[in-house]
Amino acid sequence: MKTGISFLILLGLMLIMRCSEGQKTTQSNESDIQSVFEQYYQQRLVFNPLEATQAGLEGYNDKLPNLFSEEYIEAEIDFLNRTQQELMEFDQEKLTQTQSISLQALQWEIDERLKGLRNEIPLIKSPLFGLPMIKQLPLNQIFSLHLYMGQLGSGGSAQPFNTTMDYHHWLQRMDDFLALLDGTMENMKLGIEQGVVHPKVITEKMINQLDPFIAAPTTEHIFYGPIRQIPEEFSEAETEELTSLYREMIETKLVPKYKQLQEFLSVVYLPACRETSGIGQLPGGLETYNLLISWHTSTTMTAEQIHQLGLNEVTRIEKEMEQVKQQVGFEGNLKEFFNHVRTSKDQMPFTEPGQVMENFEKIHSRMEPYLDELFDLRPKANFEIRRTESYREASASAEYSTGAVDGSRPGIFYVPIPDVKKYNKYADESLFLHEAIPGHHYQLSLQQENREIPSFMHSEALGVFVEGWALYSESLGSELGLYKDPYQYFGMLSAEMHRAIRLVVDTGIHAKEWTREQAIAYSLDHEAESEASIIAEIERYMVAPGQALSYKIGQLKIIELRTHAEQTLGDRFDIKEFHNQVLGSGSLPLEVLEQKINSWIESYGESS
Repeated sequence: MKTGISFLILLGLMLIMRCSEGQKTTQSNESDIQSVFEQYYQQRLVFNPLEATQAGLEGYNDKLPNLFSEEYIEAEIDFLNRTQQELMEFDQEKLTQTQSISLQALQWEIDERLKGLRNEIPLIKSPLFGLPMIKQLPLNQIFSLHLYMGQLGSGGSAQPFNTTMDYHHWLQRMDDFLALLDGTMENMKLGIEQGVVHPKVITEKMINQLDPFIAAPTTEHIFYGPIRQIPEEFSEAETEELTSLYREMIETKLVPKYKQLQEFLSVVYLPACRETSGIGQLPGGLETYNLLISWHTSTTMTAEQIHQLGLNEVTRIEKEMEQVKQQVGFEGNLKEFFNHVRTSKDQMPFTEPGQVMENFEKIHSRMEPYLDELFDLRPKANFEIRRTESYREASASAEYSTGAVDGSRPGIFYVPIPDVKKYNKYADESLFLHEAIPGHHYQLSLQQENREIPSFMHSEALGVFVEGWALYSESLGSELGLYKDPYQYFGMLSAEMHRAIRLVVDTGIHAKEWTREQAIAYSLDHEAESEASIIAEIERYMVAPGQALSYKIGQLKIIELRTHAEQTLGDRFDIKEFHNQVLGSGSLPLEVLEQKINSWIESYGESS
């Protein structure tokens, strides 16, 4: 019988902690804090080996812990408490600026995670993108491990398939994953007992998403991808053995488990699901939403404050949209203009998916000559543009996946194209700036490549910073030679409107008892996205409360800090150095970022 992964995690943690305690000295100097940072990072990888895989680190690719076991959660709480106590021993005045900033960021992260784990509805840290996840709601239709494993297992993502050992590591990880699915179903049963369940519409989506995993012929299965691209240098015997093992894994383990999951969702879970849309209507839901707001925005803002901010931003952006409407000579009202943009054949010219990719490459070429005017730091890592996998693109948004730390795997910009003839290009310039350059690709790659910050700061980490930077990057289009087409500028305004609407509908759904239909109607009234896209977005907010708030809150803070620096420094303001300051310390809580920028501004005054 396979040894329980929870026991192995606990054993590994005990050994690591024992070594840490044996080496512990008075925490007073730079080397001590670096040691604590590194120990924290190594222990965090034990808890989340998928983070290590995403970063391209060896030694974790065969593991996937049981996230839902009490042993695991208790061990994580103990680990966080120990680290918190160690950090309290340091005098920040004796640290370098980089160390002090990293210390503040880590203290914030630990505080938020402990509050979540101790909540009435426990919030555990998902292995995907570091998102907090309600323990009783471990699966959903978009940010879900049972979908992400398809990406990893395809052979075209972060999981390496270069050696025979790599192939065997994946099989071991799959055994852990299939056992973990049992844990997800047990937690969902607990959720039924406690009244903490998904809306019915979400569960219906999950049920249908499982069909391709179950019905696909073995040789066409997404998890058979590594066999279809097996390295030529493998011997004939190795190839035959691995082919047999992967067939067996798919046919006797994976497909039966996904059938079991689909039956559970259909027969047991769906009848118990709710008609409401937001978590505010769950037991302890409003308190949980407040915690999620704090996590996703790194602020003390209330749901009501964010809701009103969203309404104000929607009004402001609508005025700019009116100006574009007049510029192109459209005579109807703004809502009619939205419909015109949604349905314009001029904005849907593509007949093949490859043409969509070519359009993004052209955007890249147009803005490339202007980058040196705004940035003197560029990442070494390459990036690629890929179509989102067919099994998930119907519910997916465009997204960026980080590359390997050593540059061996590029960052990937995924573009969903469920129906190429209906693909609307009006927002492609702002989308490229957000997901690729200088958005996620620049920020996340530079963060990974920065050797001055501790290892724990290299991961994707804090969404309000990561997404705030990406949305801020969209505002740089005119400075980067883009938005000369008024429809593309309208696309940028639409993307900003989309994030402003998120402030309204996310808080509306989860704090004001809005229905799914109310949120859809509000979005349709105020943006040019297609109805299908809006429905997918609203259902995304329903399963990731608070996550959608991070974009606009982060963007507004970065714009505020840039405006403050420009006004304070005047002619001495250097946009390249401002960007270096924002990007130079990893993903930061907004309060820590503000302190850093203010210190930078003051240092200019002292040197003048």
